[in-house]
Amino acid sequence: MIYECFEKATAASASNESPVATLELDYLQRSRSRGRAIDSDGDDIAWFLDRGGVIADEDVLVSRQGKRIKIHAAQEEVSEVYSSPEALIHAAYHLGNRHLPLQIGEGWLRYQMDHVIDEMIRSFGLKVEHANAPFDPEVGAYHGGHRHD
Repeated sequence: MIYECFEKATAASASNESPVATLELDYLQRSRSRGRAIDSDGDDIAWFLDRGGVIADEDVLVSRQGKRIKIHAAQEEVSEVYSSPEALIHAAYHLGNRHLPLQIGEGWLRYQMDHVIDEMIRSFGLKVEHANAPFDPEVGAYHGGHRHD
C-alpha cells in the first residue's frame, strides 16, 4: 500500500502518540521533499513535503490515513574532526563558506566524507577520522525554504 501524503508531525502531535513504524534514511534521502521507501512494516510509502526542509533524525511523519512513522538517520560514510573549540570554529567557518552540511557536537564536527574537504581540514593541522555514523547536520538559516519578498 502506498500512503500518498506524509507530512511532518507538529511538535505537539509528535509526542501525543507513538509511531507505529520506523524508517531509516540517509541524509540525501531526508533532504528530498519527495521520496519513496519501504518502512519497517513492509509498507511502500511516499512522502511529499515542503521544499527546502530536511527530515531530521527522530522526526515523525504522519499520513492522511493516520499512520505514523519515526525517521532514523542511517549510518553513512562521514568524516569526523575532534579538537579544541577554537580549532573547530576555524574549521566550521571554512566548511560553512562551502555551504557543506555540518553536524556539530561537543568537541567534534562531522560532515559527509569528501577527500578534497578532508585535505583542506588537514591543512589546518587537524586530524580527520573516517567513520560510519548517523549524519544529522544543522538545519541552517533557511530551514523551511528561502524566499525573497
